Amino acid sequence: MKNITWDAYQIFLSVARHGGLTAAATATGLSGATIGRRMLDFEREMECSLFIRSQSGYALTEDGNALYERLKEMEGAARKIDSWRQDYRGSVLVRISAGTWIASFLSENFSSICNATDKFRIDLFISEQRASLSHRTSDIGIRAFEPEETNLASIKVPDVAYAAYRARNSDPATHGRWVALREEDAISAYLRWPHVHGAVTATVNRPWALRDLIAAGAGMGVLPCFVGDRDPRLQRAGEEISELRHRQWIVMNNEDRHRPEIRTVVNRMTDFLKGNAGLLGGQKPWAEAAGGAG
Repeated sequence: MKNITWDAYQIFLSVARHGGLTAAATATGLSGATIGRRMLDFEREMECSLFIRSQSGYALTEDGNALYERLKEMEGAARKIDSWRQDYRGSVLVRISAGTWIASFLSENFSSICNATDKFRIDLFISEQRASLSHRTSDIGIRAFEPEETNLASIKVPDVAYAAYRARNSDPATHGRWVALREEDAISAYLRWPHVHGAVTATVNRPWALRDLIAAGAGMGVLPCFVGDRDPRLQRAGEEISELRHRQWIVMNNEDRHRPEIRTVVNRMTDFLKGNAGLLGGQKPWAEAAGGAG
């Protein structure tokens, strides 16, 4: 038997956990066909049958179960080694994945999630894509929907509301004009909304630039209320756009959520977001919101 890479074991673990190729593909980012081919090669390298394949999915054979139990122990040991390595370097790294505006909100209130006495560091990864916790690329994510993956734990946090905004004291001639993200970059519903409901006269490719475009008086645009209501350059151009309101969850791996640093950061993020429920939900008037979060 030739040496087998840890990556092959990780793919096996994903198929075993999810019971099939489709869910494993979602978790790993690989195609179902690639995973299926990798598992056939893996069985040949292991010189034993690991799966019972059927239309309903992949079930583990006796050998497959034995390997799965041993690999879970290896995975736990690998996490301990990684944690030890981080401790040896001075501190453990906690990786958070969030969209532009929630990440900005956390950054502005960084002391709410990490302070000078903490033994961990924070890495904040900003992306409009769904937070992926597969292969431990992130420790904590914030999603706009409840996770379906069985290996993830979640905590419900306050809803996020959206409204249209324009520059304060803007030229009335611009009130029928809309600014937006480019359609190919408009992943979220609020970013697509102006393209469906208005005549877009200017586009950008980053959400933070959209806010600056609105503040410059280029036209109206849609923003989360906790962003627009706190910006003294902006004012609402109407009521909340109720169809855009969505729930959100803090998500983490089931097997990691009891690590002290993960538990600490998750608890602090939860307290911070719940403490700003009114602002997130668009219920605070501008004068109150402009005084700052928290």
